[in-house]
Amino acid sequence: MGTRKLYEKLQDFLLDNKIKIGRDALFNLLAFNGLLVRKRRRSVSTTMSYHRYHKWPNLIKDYIPTAINQLYVSDITYWRIETGFLYVSLVTDAFSHKIVGYHVANTLETIASRQALEMALKNMEGSKEILIHHSDRGIQYCSQEYVQVLQHHRVRISMTETSEPTDNPIAERINGILKEEYLSHYTVKTIKQAKKLLSESVQLYNEDRPHYSIGLLTPNKVHNQNLVTDKLWKTYPRKKKVLTT
Repeated sequence: MGTRKLYEKLQDFLLDNKIKIGRDALFNLLAFNGLLVRKRRRSVSTTMSYHRYHKWPNLIKDYIPTAINQLYVSDITYWRIETGFLYVSLVTDAFSHKIVGYHVANTLETIASRQALEMALKNMEGSKEILIHHSDRGIQYCSQEYVQVLQHHRVRISMTETSEPTDNPIAERINGILKEEYLSHYTVKTIKQAKKLLSESVQLYNEDRPHYSIGLLTPNKVHNQNLVTDKLWKTYPRKKKVLTT
């Protein structure tokens, strides 16, 4: 996880062991040992929105969920492994930020995304009629196979209007976290290894990683107790680059 969140989680340990270290010093220590999370540029597109299927309107403009199981956001991200690429389908509860459905496959076929959705709906308690499912307009989400699952459960369908990440920010953010903080640090050669690692990573993310957007609590805690939390976003000044001649 990022250094600021790690610093918060280490506070009890630091106090118990009488270790004095500030946030900036922790940054320097991690940097010296090559342990900072590094953002990677996206180089593979997983969205093919030019297709014959119906594209649904965006239902979540200015919409803010007030409890769990009101808004699920879905997306697909690539995962570079030793032998090529795999594709990870994720479904996340927008209120708790818990990953409620996931699947990894060798291809971008709809069945992988559908299996992630079916996992999410299977584990969901209560009526599904108040649930909105939001995604991009990729062929996987617009396909008859995927839409039929949503309609069978009476889930309302919402889609982005553009291909901009800001149209589905929570899903895009979760993709980045899972890859940059977990999956990219392991050597994987087979789909069997990938499935095991994805399951372990999702469990770690849900149970152990705090979020500023949910009061520095973990997704599982917020989801299981349906807690209302405060956002603790902080704006950190960027270091100015010094130009030399």
